[in-house]
Amino acid sequence: MKFTDTRRPVLAAAVVLLTMVPALRAADPPKVRVESVRRVFHNGEHNAFTDLIRFKGRYYLTFRSCPDGHMVFPTSSIIVLSSEDGRDWKQVNRFSVPKRDVRDPHFLAYDDKLFVYTGTWYGGTTEERGEMNLHLGYGAWSGDGERWEGPVMLEGTYGHYIWRAATHGGKAYLCGRRKREFAASSTREDRNLLTEAALLESDDGLTWRTAGLFQPEYGNETAFLFENDGALLAVARGGGRRNAEVLRSRAPFTKWDRKDLGRYIGGPHVAKWGERYFVGGRKIVDGKPSTTLSWLVDDELVEFAELPSAGDNSYPGFLELSPTRALVSYYSTHEKDAAGEPITAIYLAELTIVED
Repeated sequence: MKFTDTRRPVLAAAVVLLTMVPALRAADPPKVRVESVRRVFHNGEHNAFTDLIRFKGRYYLTFRSCPDGHMVFPTSSIIVLSSEDGRDWKQVNRFSVPKRDVRDPHFLAYDDKLFVYTGTWYGGTTEERGEMNLHLGYGAWSGDGERWEGPVMLEGTYGHYIWRAATHGGKAYLCGRRKREFAASSTREDRNLLTEAALLESDDGLTWRTAGLFQPEYGNETAFLFENDGALLAVARGGGRRNAEVLRSRAPFTKWDRKDLGRYIGGPHVAKWGERYFVGGRKIVDGKPSTTLSWLVDDELVEFAELPSAGDNSYPGFLELSPTRALVSYYSTHEKDAAGEPITAIYLAELTIVED
């Protein structure tokens, strides 16, 4: 396993271009400086789909690694790294699931445990690999971040592709994509129209049930966070002919307010940074994908940075260090190895809010 020197900045803040919308109003959020971007992991495999968390005083970073690439392969595995300072990282767990492709790992600190959840595709025949009804969620967990249990199948997730997690009011929540009534579909458009985005709920982090639906059709990757008063804010990816959306609801999650964000966001993430709302994910302009970071202001995106990225990229994790400092993990294919071949690696950006 090869780790690069995480102390060596790949790109310094001085050459990072910050993209700000013109004529900012007084209520608009501040500028953000990208202090550094470091490659923190590359092992010669395809490394992608990240998440970040702080648990019991340490930082944790997770992602998928696969020697065969981006697509559905049972050779894939989930890696968990740990760090005391966000610079020096060590591997504390790596797991896979027989006959299944694991991907999109996400953390949840719940019930005094650190959970890592992964959606899985069945790695059978070509036809079976694309069948959403064969999806199944798995989870691994640790009480101290060093000794891990699992992975185990998550009850109630068969036919669901699980994604980001959250917790509120003593319960755990997952985003789960599924076909309406687990119907069969023969075309991409049929699949889009039949795909729901469900909010799954659990009392122990392992057994799940449906609490409500984010989207009745075109369901896709959806990140969400709970406010202290129980209000639920979500950012849905979009795709096909649909743009990303901001969604809001409260228990019992039967009614939703929606706002079109004007573009798609690949691998979206939404988080609080102080009292402000951070949104990260992939943007595509003129066919070129990049990982961008924005504030969410009055249900509109105010972009403040485009991270070094190209090709297969995005799926950021976010960790607030203070009201003015934060870390963002993501993956990208903008660098090359010694032989000149593109690599898909994991990166960590350090951000600072620039006070006026």
